[in-house]
Amino acid sequence: MRRVIVIAAASLGLAGCSSFSLDAFKSAPPPVTVQLDSVPQGAEARTSTGSSCKTPCSVEVPGADSFSVTFTLPKFQVATVPVTVTRTPGDFTSPPTTTIDPNPIVAELQALGPVKKQSKNVRKRKPKPAAAPAESPFPEPEAAPAQ
Repeated sequence: MRRVIVIAAASLGLAGCSSFSLDAFKSAPPPVTVQLDSVPQGAEARTSTGSSCKTPCSVEVPGADSFSVTFTLPKFQVATVPVTVTRTPGDFTSPPTTTIDPNPIVAELQALGPVKKQSKNVRKRKPKPAAAPAESPFPEPEAAPAQ
């Protein structure tokens, strides 16, 4: 009976070791804080993860590997900037690192062109009469005699 108990205990111990991993002790990646700015300032910056603010500002992006930021401002064209987040896992001697490209995220907004307004009182111009043809320096051809 002792042998059965020892074998059962050893089996449970080995089964537990086979599923043991140090990854269980690693925490989830922390949120990334990014700086946002625009030229001109005051644009609304909205990330593809849902965060938004008015530039200049900073937002937290939760655990995304890549995302985009869309900048909008009245009378300016919309600008979208793609962002890449690279995470390097750490080991026992070094902590994990996170690299954001670009950082800070800056968008230069282009002004929309002026809109031409049409007047309601548009007058239609009369065409100018055609000018009389000038005399040609070449003589006119003679008419062929009738038969």
